[in-house]
Amino acid sequence: MARVVLVTGVSRDIGSRFTRLLAADPAVDRVLGADVVPPRDDLGGAEFVRVDLRSPVVSRVLAREEVDTVAHLNVIAAPQHAGGRATMKEINVIGTMQLLAACQRLPSVRKVVVKSSTAVYGASPDDPAMFTEDMEPRGARSGFAKDAVEVEGYVRGFARRRPDVIVTTLRFANVIGPRVRTPITRYFTLPVIPTVLGFDARLQFTHEDDLLEALRLAVVSDRPGTFNVAGSGVLMLSQAIRRMGRPSLPVPAFAAATLGQAFRAFRLADFTPEQLDFLTYGRGVDTTRMREELGFKPCYTTPEAFETFAAAHEPGVLNAERVRSAEQRVAEFLGVREDLNGVRQRHG
Repeated sequence: MARVVLVTGVSRDIGSRFTRLLAADPAVDRVLGADVVPPRDDLGGAEFVRVDLRSPVVSRVLAREEVDTVAHLNVIAAPQHAGGRATMKEINVIGTMQLLAACQRLPSVRKVVVKSSTAVYGASPDDPAMFTEDMEPRGARSGFAKDAVEVEGYVRGFARRRPDVIVTTLRFANVIGPRVRTPITRYFTLPVIPTVLGFDARLQFTHEDDLLEALRLAVVSDRPGTFNVAGSGVLMLSQAIRRMGRPSLPVPAFAAATLGQAFRAFRLADFTPEQLDFLTYGRGVDTTRMREELGFKPCYTTPEAFETFAAAHEPGVLNAERVRSAEQRVAEFLGVREDLNGVRQRHG
């Protein structure tokens, strides 16, 4: 049983919600929420500890509080959340290195849970139908995906040096839900959604509540290893756009990068090269190990998770209700014309 759990990255929504969830779990004695700035939301029964993971101070915190379990959620996916790409990389990579170095030195630490991403697999036309956890991460050219690959590399090194510690890495598919704000959710809320001409990416999602529950399960039970986590099923990009009720704008592949730069410049969406690859080719991951070894079954399928997100946002001009209304008006108009034509023919 976890006695004292340290959760990193609690200044953001997912981190603070997970900390509250753990603090209310009877299987956990005490929860500490760590970050460089205080969380905006209440942490419930957890305690906040102000600490920068990039600093050696984190080692003293772990020792002083006799932490036995670390849940590392502080791997940032968007540069704006960190104050720029350089700072983001420092927090993700250097912060993880310092945290794992501190864990390695302390015999009290017996479990480390790391929140990672299926972005480590990249996205390309040569991808398999489904990535399994045994496949080498590839295609991560820059940004968050590259950071995630490096972070996982340090985690594997730590596991080799401390074989007595239970290490669990959860690779989540894109997280979505009513409260989630990420580059992908901003993309789907654009008034007109650009797509790459000739491609229709396969998408998988993890609902925000399923993410929290998978992390909780990893903390309170002993499930070492690396696990893909995603809702069952897939959703094509075109299907997702239709569910948002928004028109799409197909763009030739050669112009997609330029358009992405323009969107970033005007802060409309974060179209990084890795995001463009994902929205072009998509990605599918196998979740057999999640169900059979981690013992986790998501409450939401991929389509259901996306529906909760779509329902929480203003429908676009092409939403189903408006389309049905327009179709009804057209049908009524055509019916009136047919009646008028019949009258003219009878009196002609």
